[in-house]
Amino acid sequence: MQINIGILGLGTVGCGTVEVLRRNAALVAKRSGCELRVTRIATRTPHKPRPVEVDRSLISGDVEAVLRDPDIHIVAELIGGVEPARDYVLRALAAGKSVVTANKELIAKHGGEIEEAAARAGVDFRFEGSVGGGIPLVAPLRESLIGNRVTQLMGILNGTTNYILTKMTQGGADFDDVLREAQSLGYAEADPTADVDGFDTTYKLAILAGIAFGAPVSPDSIAREGIRGVGARDIEYAREMGFVIKLIALGRQAEDGEIELRVHPALLPQGHPLASVNDVFNSVLMHGDAVGDVMFYGRGAGGEPTASAVVADLVEVARDLRCGAAGRGGGRRRAEFAWKDLAAFVTRLCVRVPVADRPRNAGAHRRCFRR
Repeated sequence: MQINIGILGLGTVGCGTVEVLRRNAALVAKRSGCELRVTRIATRTPHKPRPVEVDRSLISGDVEAVLRDPDIHIVAELIGGVEPARDYVLRALAAGKSVVTANKELIAKHGGEIEEAAARAGVDFRFEGSVGGGIPLVAPLRESLIGNRVTQLMGILNGTTNYILTKMTQGGADFDDVLREAQSLGYAEADPTADVDGFDTTYKLAILAGIAFGAPVSPDSIAREGIRGVGARDIEYAREMGFVIKLIALGRQAEDGEIELRVHPALLPQGHPLASVNDVFNSVLMHGDAVGDVMFYGRGAGGEPTASAVVADLVEVARDLRCGAAGRGGGRRRAEFAWKDLAAFVTRLCVRVPVADRPRNAGAHRRCFRR
C-alpha cells in the first residue's frame, strides 16, 4: 500500500523530514507495512537551494495543490506560527486528510479546536515533534503512561536558553555576551524573544500539561519569566551555594486537585537529575503514581531530531490508514481543573540584595525577611 504525503514548509524541519524518509525508506516501509511517498511539497521559496536531495518537480509555491489533491493521504504542516498554519491544518482535516505537525505555538493555542476538527472528520492528528524535538514525550504520556495519575512534570524544554546558561556557568560570561555567541552559532534567532523570555518553553509546557493532567491549558494561564535577568554574579553565587541555574518548566497537581504551572529560572541542587543537562539538550522528569519517576533526555530541536518525531507520527498514521483505523484517538474527554493563581504559589526563593558595607545593615535586612 502506498501512502502519499504532502509537506507544507521546506525549512530546517521540512528538509530533515524529507531526508529521513529518503534515507530510511526501506526501514519505514518494513515497519509501517506501507510505502510512504512524498508527492507534493509547498514552500514560499520553491527555487531556493536545499541542503537535502529532493526531487525538484515535487516543489512548488502552491499550498492549494497540496490541500486539494485527492490522492494525498497525510499533510505534514511544518511551516510554524499560528496563521496561516491553523487555516491550512483545519482545511486539510475537513478534506479528509490526516495531519502531522511540529508546530508548538499552534498546538498550545489551538490544539483543542484542531483535535475536535480531526475527530469530526474521522482522521488522525499527531504532534509529537511539537515538544522536545526528537525526544518521545507526547506518545509516552498518551499511551505508555496512560494508566498513571501524573502528579508532576518538570523539565528543561528550550535548547537556546539551556545553552546560554551552560556557557555562563562554565565560562563566567554575562548574558549578553553568550547570547551574541549563540546567535553567531545559529542556536539563537536574531530576535531571541521567544526563547530567552520563556514563550517557547511556555507553549511546550501547555502542551505537555494538557496531556498529563487531561485538561485544556492556555499558555496565558502559565506564570512565565525568562532568563534576561540572570547575570554572571547570580551564576557565581549559585555555584557557591551548591546550585546551578536552569530555566525550568513545572507542572504540578496538588492533593486538592489544583494545578500549578510555571516557567522561570530556578536554583537546582547540583545533584538534581536536571542539573547536569547542558548545552542544547532537553530533558523532562515526570512522576506517576504507579511508575514513579521517569526521565526523558535528548536533543530538543534541530532538523533531523525533530524530523525523527515527525516521521514517527507519519508511520503511525500510515498504520492506521492501512488498518482502516484512522481517527481512533479522536474525541478525547478533557476534564476541567482549577488552576492555581500565581499569588497562591508557595515556593522557596533566593533573593540577592546589594547592601552597603556599614554596621547594622545586614542585621536590618535579616529583620525585614523575618517579618
